[in-house]
Amino acid sequence: MVILFVIILYFALLMLIAWVTGKKSAHNEAFFLGSRKSPWYVVAVGMVGSSLSGVSFVSVPGWVRQTDMTYMQMVAGFFFGYVLIAKILLPLYYRLNLTSIYTYLQRRIGRSGYKTGAAFFILSKMTGAAARLYLVALILQIYVFEQWHIPFGVTAAAGVALIWLYTYRSGVKTIIWTDTLQAVCLVGMLAAIIWQVKGTLGLDADGLVRSITESAHFRMFEFGDWGSSQHFVKQFLSGIFITVVMTGLDQDMMQKNLSCRNLKEAQRNMYTYGFAFTPINFMFLCLGILLINAASQMHLELPASGDDILPMFCASGALGNAILVFFTVGIIAAAFSSADSALTALTTSFCIDILEVGREDAEKARRTRMRVHLLMSVVFVLIILAFKAINSRSVIDAIYRIASYTYGPLLGLFAFGLYTKRTPKDRLVPAVCILAPAVCFIVEYIVSSLSGYRFGYEILMLNGAITFAGLRICACKPSVITNT
Repeated sequence: MVILFVIILYFALLMLIAWVTGKKSAHNEAFFLGSRKSPWYVVAVGMVGSSLSGVSFVSVPGWVRQTDMTYMQMVAGFFFGYVLIAKILLPLYYRLNLTSIYTYLQRRIGRSGYKTGAAFFILSKMTGAAARLYLVALILQIYVFEQWHIPFGVTAAAGVALIWLYTYRSGVKTIIWTDTLQAVCLVGMLAAIIWQVKGTLGLDADGLVRSITESAHFRMFEFGDWGSSQHFVKQFLSGIFITVVMTGLDQDMMQKNLSCRNLKEAQRNMYTYGFAFTPINFMFLCLGILLINAASQMHLELPASGDDILPMFCASGALGNAILVFFTVGIIAAAFSSADSALTALTTSFCIDILEVGREDAEKARRTRMRVHLLMSVVFVLIILAFKAINSRSVIDAIYRIASYTYGPLLGLFAFGLYTKRTPKDRLVPAVCILAPAVCFIVEYIVSSLSGYRFGYEILMLNGAITFAGLRICACKPSVITNT
């Protein structure tokens, strides 16, 4: 009952924030861009929560067992990716005064390129966001709600309905504040869990540091084995490109940046957010080491899946009863801070890019947006239930694998627009963007069959390069369209 009370209190706070921010702000400008009045520091804090989904909350600590602390190599690349976004993409978006970032593709590539880019974003974001929410709903179902005999469908539908309730009126204007609350809760619960593990292990502050740094898993860098997917160069470069495409070319993440008052504040937000992302991921990995140490000291057998390590400790009571409350709040905060912004971004992109509501009068556009927002929520629930029907977590791995393919064409489209002066034949752009992931899949299969080498995140860079080359092949004479 304590957990249920905490969950109700948590959602009551979200609804209070939605009510305060939603007063007299139900128009589309507030929903799409927060009326361009968002404080940059609030956006920066909220974006931390948006980036760390519920999957990250349970997966990152579990990675330590297989890959030690080498994920920090990719995190280092993240920061440089954020710098590139602040220096290259944000000035472009602000100069063109964009609501949807994919509108740039219409101005630079053409109408087909614009629609294709938006469609790839919608496909990738819908499946990826629903997949993340599914995993969190499943974990909460198994460890929290199942004891109350609540069906999984009710858990999933109720979660999406609550997100819809606090976002349907003011969208971004609301979620920059709810995401801030959720980011604070996420980091606070992470710190609380680490402190609880420290107490269970009987460690003081110095002992905590030594327990982590003296572990065999406290290995951050891999320079020797070029065949390893954890090699520094691969991880670092992948971190840069993943950040560029999954933040800089993602309407979800850029929408909050575009709600800042001006470019300077948006850049300040990006630097701050990028810097804060590093120690938080470090804390997640340190938690993973502590959990492995705790299992050894307490003679507990760790589950086969790394994703199950933290939930097992929290649900078993091995670390005390309070930790389940910390875990529940933390994972809900992580899941909802990514799902609410994803739902808002999907609504924005579908309205602006597909339906082109900007051509309608303000009231009709507002009604269209509210219907689309409801429709997207229903689709979210249906996809989550489809994952449950398949009943395999390996499907989630496939979904993330697909996401690395769907972001590749976006990388190629934007790179072509920014770094060439040519314009591809508009009617051929969709074919190029569809063929590029198909070629990548064939290349990956052939390379794997002949050499045994498995592509990791490098497939994203290859995908973008093939898209770029395809656009170059079908390009016309230098375009008179410029980036300004």
